[in-house]
Amino acid sequence: MTNGNTPEDAIPEVGGEDIGRWSELFSGRHAATVSILAGGVALYAMNLYFTAALMPSIVEDIGGERYYAWVATGFLMAAVIASMLVSRVLGSWGAAAAYLTGFSVFALGAAINASSPTMEILVAGRVVQGFGGGLLAGLGYAVIRTALPQRLWARAAGLVSAMWGVGTLVGPASGGVFAELGAWRWAYVVLLAVALVLAGLTRWALPRGGGSASDRTPIPVVPLVLLTLAATAFSLSSTVSPGAPTAITLAVGVALIGAFLVVERKCSVSVLPKLTYAQGNSLKWVYLTVAALCAGVMTENFIPLFGQKLGGLSPLVAGLLGAALSVGWVVAQVFSVSLTASAARRAIRVAPLMLTGGLIAYGLLQSDNASGILMIGWALVLFLAGTGIGLAFPHLSVAAMSSTDDPAEGAKAAAALNTTQLIAYAVTSAIAGTLIRLGDDSLVDSARLMTIGITVLTALGVATAVMATRARTR
Repeated sequence: MTNGNTPEDAIPEVGGEDIGRWSELFSGRHAATVSILAGGVALYAMNLYFTAALMPSIVEDIGGERYYAWVATGFLMAAVIASMLVSRVLGSWGAAAAYLTGFSVFALGAAINASSPTMEILVAGRVVQGFGGGLLAGLGYAVIRTALPQRLWARAAGLVSAMWGVGTLVGPASGGVFAELGAWRWAYVVLLAVALVLAGLTRWALPRGGGSASDRTPIPVVPLVLLTLAATAFSLSSTVSPGAPTAITLAVGVALIGAFLVVERKCSVSVLPKLTYAQGNSLKWVYLTVAALCAGVMTENFIPLFGQKLGGLSPLVAGLLGAALSVGWVVAQVFSVSLTASAARRAIRVAPLMLTGGLIAYGLLQSDNASGILMIGWALVLFLAGTGIGLAFPHLSVAAMSSTDDPAEGAKAAAALNTTQLIAYAVTSAIAGTLIRLGDDSLVDSARLMTIGITVLTALGVATAVMATRARTR
């Protein structure tokens, strides 16, 4: 642990010898606590892919195809904004009230979605749902520090971050089932019910009462506006005419990201913890490595499409193929949390290599009228890519959570993990849509362009992982 004053000491040793047992994490009151933490993240993560599987049925029923992309964009950007409020809500209201708020807002959004008569109302519902989900996803990391003993942090972080993999496994498959049944509204009714059940568990399991401190730090409005505009520009790049308009919108998006980073560094309040921008501090490299790994996850939004069009799979089976990366993520993470400090550092360094290699192989294996054997190859290399994510994620999470002895700053660093994920998802998803369109009429070319294009982002994680785990100087 660090005193929070020395930048070189910002990131502690990842991994560790004093790790509690799984049986302790799932016993007594700890079991209910981690169920809430993991359930909130799973509920949010599933929605990243759940609605994507339902969208063709939704458009057929209520129209509004021109708002297709905004259903995802509205959800993600609302979640980013909500993640800015996690430490404030947690510090002012305490864990129980914060979670009840998150589940209640999420349930309200699901209710709006289930009853939407038009696509415009659905988009509004997704914004509400994204706001509640953003709170839940951020709280999943931030509450670990205060609700559980330190020896269980690594396993709890592993479980919570594994819910992203579980969500991406369950989301496409369950969404595909509801789509095939023609019951997309009932899909949101189920989400509403799950949110209410978890809210009830929260009232019983988490202690009530206010937080230990009220965070009165102003919301970083200017950085958030720049970030929202950047995501909008990237999203527009997939809707404007090919050629110069696409290049201009992409350039504007990159410029806005650059402006966001400049403003972040200079503003008195920022989206990410100020420790991120301190000279000699490794926290920024942790966040960049997380972003690189999360960029690879966004391929799952399109793998079901390629499975159906290039392999002739049914929507349900194609959804399961899309979950191959998540299966690798979850399986690897179960074993990764028990690694020692030195092994954890090696795992973080090798993770982006495995992810990038797996995605490159998947892109190169794309083919029209793909055979069953070839599609098995797709599943295997996607599993390899997901394994890379699972090896590193829990240790990157613990590194961020342990970056300071100050509980308030530790909560901010933990919540910023979720913010980093959401930013990476929003930007990469928009870029992926543009890359697919550049394939023109060839879906094989679109699949290859999208996958190989994303590996440019994941490959950057090879360098950032080294920086995140390098030996500290005194």
